[in-house]
Amino acid sequence: MSDMSLSQQQGNGPKRYIPPHMRSSNFGSSSTGSGWGQETSGWGSNDNGGGGWGEEPKRNSRWNEGHSDFGGFGRPNNQWNPSPTQFDERGSYGGYRRGGSGDYAPRKREDGKGYWKDGVHHIASRNPRKEHSLFGSPTDSHTGINFDKYDNIPVEATGHDVPNAITEFTHPPLDEHLLSNIELARYTTPTPVQKYSIPIVLQHRDLMACAQTGSGKTGGFLFPILSAMFTNGPNPVPQDDRPSHGYRPRRAYPEALILAPTRELTSQIYDEAHKFAYRSYVRPCVVYGGADIGFQLRQIDRGCNLLVATPGRLVDLIERSRISLANIKYLVLDEADRMLDMGFEPQIRRIVEQEGMPGVMDRQTLMFSATFPKDIQMLARDFLKEYVFLSVGRVGATSENITQKIEYVEDSDKRSALLDILYAQSAEQGLTLIFVETKRMADTLSDFLAVQGFPVTSIHGDRTQSQRESALEAFRTGNLPIMVATAVAARGLDIPNVTHVISYDLPTDIDDYVHRIGRTGRAGNTGLATAFFNRNNKNIVRDLVDLLKEAKQPVPSWIESIVREMHPGASGGRGRGRGRGQSRDYRRYNDYGGYRGSGGNGNGGGTGGYGNQDSSRGHQQRGQSKTSWF
Repeated sequence: MSDMSLSQQQGNGPKRYIPPHMRSSNFGSSSTGSGWGQETSGWGSNDNGGGGWGEEPKRNSRWNEGHSDFGGFGRPNNQWNPSPTQFDERGSYGGYRRGGSGDYAPRKREDGKGYWKDGVHHIASRNPRKEHSLFGSPTDSHTGINFDKYDNIPVEATGHDVPNAITEFTHPPLDEHLLSNIELARYTTPTPVQKYSIPIVLQHRDLMACAQTGSGKTGGFLFPILSAMFTNGPNPVPQDDRPSHGYRPRRAYPEALILAPTRELTSQIYDEAHKFAYRSYVRPCVVYGGADIGFQLRQIDRGCNLLVATPGRLVDLIERSRISLANIKYLVLDEADRMLDMGFEPQIRRIVEQEGMPGVMDRQTLMFSATFPKDIQMLARDFLKEYVFLSVGRVGATSENITQKIEYVEDSDKRSALLDILYAQSAEQGLTLIFVETKRMADTLSDFLAVQGFPVTSIHGDRTQSQRESALEAFRTGNLPIMVATAVAARGLDIPNVTHVISYDLPTDIDDYVHRIGRTGRAGNTGLATAFFNRNNKNIVRDLVDLLKEAKQPVPSWIESIVREMHPGASGGRGRGRGRGQSRDYRRYNDYGGYRGSGGNGNGGGTGGYGNQDSSRGHQQRGQSKTSWF
C-alpha cells in the first residue's frame, strides 16, 4: 500500500483514492483538490453542448451507510432516480416508510409517478410524451353526435337520504389533481351515471348502480375513489400484519379492490385507472388468469394501492400470501350479475367474507352492472349496507342511438347474407363486430371471411391471452376492422368506433343480445345492429319484439306473425319480464317513499327518490361539452 496516493496529497480536499493508471492525468492533478478535471473529464462544463454531465455530481452524505449516489446502472441521481437520503427506513410494501405513520415514498421514483410523504401528496413532473400516450391528442373524440339526448335519460334512485346529483365535476369538488387529469382527458361534463354516483360515493354510501352499457360506469366509481385516495393518502399497514426485524413484507396491501368477470374487462378498467392516477402516488395493478403470473407479481412488487382482478387469479395470489385484503377501504364489483351468472359466487364470497377483508360496516362497497335481476339483487344485499339503488336509463333495454335491423335468414343462407352486408359497407364505415355462439364457428367464419379477402380476426375463450390481446389491438386500431367473437367479448369491452354489430347467431337470452348490440352506439354515437333471425330463435321472439318497441325501432310484420302463431290472441309484446323489472329496487317499496323518475317527469314524494334536477338548467353549452364515456 506504499504506492497508494490520496487526494489530500494534492490539496486540502477529502480523502479519495486515485487509481494508479490515472495518477498522472488531469483527474489526479486538479488544482482544486477535488480530483475532477476541468475540461478533459466526463463532468466538464459542457459549454459546447457535448455529452458531458455539465457539473461534478453531488456527493451523498450517507456514503458510509451503504447508499450510493448512482442507481443500479451507474447513473447519477435525478428526479427519476432519487437519492435515498430523502427517505427514511425501508419499510412498507411499495416504498420507504417513516415509522408507522403511513407516509410512503417510492424506492425508485418512476417517470410520471408521485409519492406521499409527511401527509403531503407530492405530484410528479409532467411528461408530454407520456401524456400523449395516456390521453391522446387534442383532436381525439370523446363524445358522440347525440350527446344532448343523454341529458334527458330517466334516472331513479332509492334509499335513505340520497345525495343530490351534480352537474359538473367541481361541485362537489373532486381532488384538484384528479380534475387536472380529467381535463387532460378533455372531459368537461359528467355522464348521467356519474352525476349521481360521484356524490353518493363521496358521501361514503354503498351503491348498487344499474346503467346502460357505454354510459360511463367505470368513471362512476373510479373518479370518487381516486379523489378520496389522492386527498387522504395511503393507510399504514395493519399492526398485526407489520413485518418484524425490519424486513419488507412480500405482500401487497391494496386499499381499493375492483373485481370483474373477464380478462378483457379487467385490462380495460386498469387502463382507465392508470390514466387517471397519472403523476400521483397511487399505483394501479391488474391480475387475471391466462397471463404470466410472474410478470404480474413483479408489477405488484413495485407497489399496489388499487388492484383490478378476476376472482380466480385473486384467490390464487391470496393463497400465495402475495395479496392481503386487510387494508381494503373500497370494494367494487363490476358486471356483478355476470360474475355471479358465470359461477364466481363461491370465489367472491370467499374473497369478501373469509380472507381478512374489513367487514361490510368498515368498507365501502359498490356494485355496477347493466342488469340486476331480482335474484342477483337478493344475493348482492349480503355485501352492502344501507345502500343507494341507482337506475340510470332503461336498465336491460337498448339505446335509441342504435338502429336495429332484424333479418329473416335460414342457417344455410347466413354466409351469403353476411357477404352481402360486408360488401355493401364502405371501407370508412368503422369497425364491424360479428357475434357467433360457438368457438368453432368463430374460427370457421373468420377463416371463411379471410378467404373472401376481408381483413378479419377472431376472439374466443380457447385463444391464449396474448392471442386475444393481439386480436383486440388489431381490431381497435383498425388494422383488422372486422372481428368475429363469442360472448367473451360481449360484456364490458369499450372499443371505440364500432359502428356495426352483427348477430350472426342470436343468443338464447335476451340480455345477452342487449349486451352484444351495446358494443355500438356508445358515448352517444349512433350505431347499427343487424340480427339474423329464424324459427330456431323463437324462444326470445317476444322479448325481442318488446325490446324493439322500447327502443322505438320498427317491428317487421313477419316477426309479429310469428308471435301470434306462438301465442294466439297476443297483440305483440307482453312487457319484458326481465326488462323494466331489472331496474327496480327489490327492497320493500314503501320503505323509500316510492320511485321518482327524472327528466322532468317525476311524480312522487318522499325522501328516497329524487329526480333529474339538472334536466332544465346548467346545460346551456351542451354543444361544446365532452363527457367521459368509459
